[in-house]
Amino acid sequence: MNERRVMPDVEMTAVADDGLLLAGTLTLPEGPGPHPGVLLLHGSGPLDRDGNTRRHRLGLGADLAAALAAAGIATLRYDRRGVGATAGDWRTTGFTTTRQDAAAALRALAGRPGIRPDAIGVIGHSEGAIHAMRLAGRPGVAAVVLLAGFARPGADALRRQAQLIAGGLPAPLRRPLQALFTWYLAKVKATSTDAARVAGIPVNARWLRELLDHDPRPDLTAIHVPVLAITGDKDIQVDPADLDDINRLVPGGAETHRISDLTHLLRREPGRPSLRTYPRQLRRPVDPDLLTQITAWLTTRLHTSVKGTTA
Repeated sequence: MNERRVMPDVEMTAVADDGLLLAGTLTLPEGPGPHPGVLLLHGSGPLDRDGNTRRHRLGLGADLAAALAAAGIATLRYDRRGVGATAGDWRTTGFTTTRQDAAAALRALAGRPGIRPDAIGVIGHSEGAIHAMRLAGRPGVAAVVLLAGFARPGADALRRQAQLIAGGLPAPLRRPLQALFTWYLAKVKATSTDAARVAGIPVNARWLRELLDHDPRPDLTAIHVPVLAITGDKDIQVDPADLDDINRLVPGGAETHRISDLTHLLRREPGRPSLRTYPRQLRRPVDPDLLTQITAWLTTRLHTSVKGTTA
């Protein structure tokens, strides 16, 4: 079997709407191209281009980019504002600004020499999946992959998240945790600054207020390209039942998979789902079967897009 060799990563920047440079990495397959391209969007927080923070290393970016490059698909991933080589302050960056930055990165990828503008996909994980839902309705996007994306208003999604997390705790702690979470959200909604302190803890208040008000359902109804939606049945941050709503809301339906033992961290965890298992999960790589599934699905959709267009 002939295997593609992966070319070295290329440093690439995308210009945000306010002129800030989003520093990223473009991973290319071997050969002159033009290649199909995918934009990878990570979850919330101060995440670098690979989905890592200083304390928690998800490690999704490099592994997924390598798998896609081996299948002939390029991948762009970038550092969020205030993280890695991108300037700015992530703690004052809103949910809306993050979405606008994703759109800027998408434009940069589509306009890159050697990338087929007719074969562009978007992969989003967690918050990134919510932004991918909006981008999927834009002209030029040929396919979208939603990993652990919710399909309900942000406030409802976060309340459900609190219920799922509490379910992994001892019974006496469940009700107090949910009450504390309700209090916390009310305090954040009452703020008016980009950053704030709630109970003495620094909070990206603007981002959370905008997320609470965001409803992804109109974005889902505007998608007219193939959709792959995957959530693990051990996910305690996004309700796996939202897969049914994604399938119902996307015109023509979506291909959905509720994967056994898969968690929000995209690892398999056979035991009871709990935040306490996260450190152990992060010592293992992203589930290889998941990477294979995503790569195979995108290969079919992007390599069969209209060919003959040059970047």
